[in-house]
Amino acid sequence: MKDHEIGKMHVGAENHNFEFAKKLRRNQTKAEKRLWDVLRNRQLNDSKFRRQHPIGSFIVDFYCHQSKLVIELDGSIHNDTGQKEYDGERQAYLEKILELKVLRFENSKVFNELDDVLKIIRDNL
Repeated sequence: MKDHEIGKMHVGAENHNFEFAKKLRRNQTKAEKRLWDVLRNRQLNDSKFRRQHPIGSFIVDFYCHQSKLVIELDGSIHNDTGQKEYDGERQAYLEKILELKVLRFENSKVFNELDDVLKIIRDNL
């Protein structure tokens, strides 16, 4: 991907991903809703976040374009070996090819350690 393309939020996003992202936004997990409640409307460091945002062939849970920051929340399905491999390949693509920073949090951290999660996010904005 060319340098001038990396700055564009939807470069390489496939059309069907936009519709699927809308569906995901309507059906948030409890952890996504909890985190979105504190990220939305520039509540955290005046940073604009998008949820269920298409990037390339992927849809990321949360994205801050200004900081090139992706936030992924992991439920129990992410403990599956096949899912772990997919997550690793996906994260490598986002970080190495698109030069984005990816933060991953288990859903339980969002519920039990939200202040710590928010501090890590702030430190990466």
